[in-house]
Amino acid sequence: MIEGSFIEVKSLRKKYGGILAVNNLDFTVFKGDIFGFLGPNGAGKSTTIRMILSLVKPDHGQINIFGLALSRNRNRILSGIGAMVEEPRFYEYLSAYKNLEILSRLSGKQTNRKQIMDALALTGIEERWNSKVKTFSHGMKQRLGIAQAIVHDPELLILDEPANGLDPRGMKDMREIILRLNHEFGKTILISSHILKEVEQMANRMIIINKGEKVVEGNVQELLDAAVLDLRIEVSEPLRAFELLKKNFSAIVTRLESDDMLIMKVSKPEIPIINKTLVDQGFKVYAINPVNSLEQYFLEKT
Repeated sequence: MIEGSFIEVKSLRKKYGGILAVNNLDFTVFKGDIFGFLGPNGAGKSTTIRMILSLVKPDHGQINIFGLALSRNRNRILSGIGAMVEEPRFYEYLSAYKNLEILSRLSGKQTNRKQIMDALALTGIEERWNSKVKTFSHGMKQRLGIAQAIVHDPELLILDEPANGLDPRGMKDMREIILRLNHEFGKTILISSHILKEVEQMANRMIIINKGEKVVEGNVQELLDAAVLDLRIEVSEPLRAFELLKKNFSAIVTRLESDDMLIMKVSKPEIPIINKTLVDQGFKVYAINPVNSLEQYFLEKT
């Protein structure tokens, strides 16, 4: 076991007919992580999450959670996990409170009125505790999905597309809820999402998978810092600067974007060298703006 790990996935493999959905996948989620689980559609994310939640049986490999083998400790492990997989489903003609009361029993833990109301309060829907779920908007149902995942006070949360279908305000609120669960309540969170900007603002570690295989895993900021990024340079005499940089940085693709703007693909350590080269040659450098985003990194890797 890796010290401090909450989830260890080793050589995980799952095949559906002739389709290899997950292929020898390895990754580790540590205690206290917000762990981004990323990949294009069909990459194997949902299949992996379902195997972690014991909804699908792997063909090969091992899953350890809380230092225990999932295959031998299923009930004990699942009682310590809260999950929202894809779009949450509820009893539409029952109240939010009654839904949480029923669903919390599935965890095998005893919950009381205070825990249910606390979960509703944390997700911002306590005022609608007695309203039938059929009257809830999509965003409120997503909040209720988080509430049902946390009502039994789990150590680990697994959230599959929690911001799915939300407007910008709803995504911001969801992000704040997830960060609060991590920072204030100490929850370890695995979050799968296609909204890369949201993951970038929340996750400290991540994995990108593609075609069922791991592409990269590690600290989010370290991976982004080491990545090739777009560099926008506002400079005098851009055409002459363009030719100078092409000559001196032949491995870098450059182009003119406008009358005074150059676009280059560079690594972070090259930025001060490029700036010095331009200044030494008498150019006026008005601005250098590196654009380094998880979205750009994701597209490069997949």
